[in-house]
Amino acid sequence: MSDLLERLLGRGWRMTSQRRVVAEVLSGDHIHLTADEVHARAVRRLPEISRSTVYNTLGELVSLGEVAEVSTDGRAKRYDPNARRSHQHLVCSGCGTIRDVHPVGDPLAGLPAEQRFGFTVSDAEITYRGLCPSCA
Repeated sequence: MSDLLERLLGRGWRMTSQRRVVAEVLSGDHIHLTADEVHARAVRRLPEISRSTVYNTLGELVSLGEVAEVSTDGRAKRYDPNARRSHQHLVCSGCGTIRDVHPVGDPLAGLPAEQRFGFTVSDAEITYRGLCPSCA
């Protein structure tokens, strides 16, 4: 059983067949699918699942904090089930492939106090960009 599915069951989330299929499609490492990609994969498993059910389920998973929305360079939003483990993203500037990366160190340490303008900084989102082996 996937980590996402386990978390949802642990929360007592009502697990319909449609919701289960969406959660299963989002299972795995480095998963960053668009809503349309989630729908296309879900239809292969459950042909009667509607696009609106997929969109609604994704919205609910984001609201629950179990899935994160990732937006890069004006491309379609992608859905990242790795919402519980702190990580950054490595994005291919060519094809848009996204990989989760786990740099060592505290990203907040790189922002000097004089550059915080009095903010109490609680989080940092860093996106690394480059070309993947296929696009290089």
